[in-house]
Amino acid sequence: MIQVGIGLSFVAMLCWGFGDFLIQKSSRKIGDWETLFFITFFGSIILIPFVWESLLSVITNQSGELFILIIASIVIFIAALIDFEALKEGKLSIVEPIWSLEVPTSAILAYFIISEVISVWQIILIIFLIIFLVLVAFKEKSFNKKFFLEKGVIIAFCGAFLMGAANFFMGWGGRISNPLMVVFFTNMFMVFATLIFIFYKGGITRLTHHLKNNYSLLLPMAIFDNVAWVAFVFGMSMAPIAVVTALSESYIIVAVLLGIGINKEKLQFHQKIGLVGAVVTAIILAVITSS
Repeated sequence: MIQVGIGLSFVAMLCWGFGDFLIQKSSRKIGDWETLFFITFFGSIILIPFVWESLLSVITNQSGELFILIIASIVIFIAALIDFEALKEGKLSIVEPIWSLEVPTSAILAYFIISEVISVWQIILIIFLIIFLVLVAFKEKSFNKKFFLEKGVIIAFCGAFLMGAANFFMGWGGRISNPLMVVFFTNMFMVFATLIFIFYKGGITRLTHHLKNNYSLLLPMAIFDNVAWVAFVFGMSMAPIAVVTALSESYIIVAVLLGIGINKEKLQFHQKIGLVGAVVTAIILAVITSS
């Protein structure tokens, strides 16, 4: 089971590597709320046949399952909006290093709330992986204290901590419920929340206009993001939350490789070190956890 969970974390990594690039384009083109609506609406429609029969029992269950799903929905809703805003306002090279803080946030919550303990070697490898990922994502030649004054930095920090909490609650929900139900429930919550806001702002006509005119952008974005979340939650239900979160955060590697292959970008020396180090560390972490 653990091996499958580790494999699914790599699926999430790949899908988020493509998905975040498309989310950034969509957020800048049509807005945060509309982007979140399209992603979650698509996921809800696709997943409803798989969870329909058990939905009523979840709603009427008195075991606390519904409470955790609601908490997960609220936290991920706020975190997603903040992350989208960070992508819209800031540069990927500024935002992505900060988002590595999701990993320790998820690990700390898993330790204190559900007493999930990982080995010393896993902790060391996760720390090194975070360091290497920051090196990969940081595209400047040298660090400047003005980094903290860049657009989107404060938003990215808030998003990182909240998304780390969301990761934990999604993983916890996946363990006490059907992982597909967790993704579906959180998607439906965000569909209604975003739709109410868009309706309040009088943006329904604009919403349908965006759907008709940006279909080629919105569809692959929604597919990549929903596949990533399904794989991620399934992975956390089978393997340690801290490890799965750390491995899935390696989507930064995918983004960099896409930049090299498609945009012919040049890597700084520290990025090359980070890229090699992150790949090697992720593989070792996956092997150790699987064994």
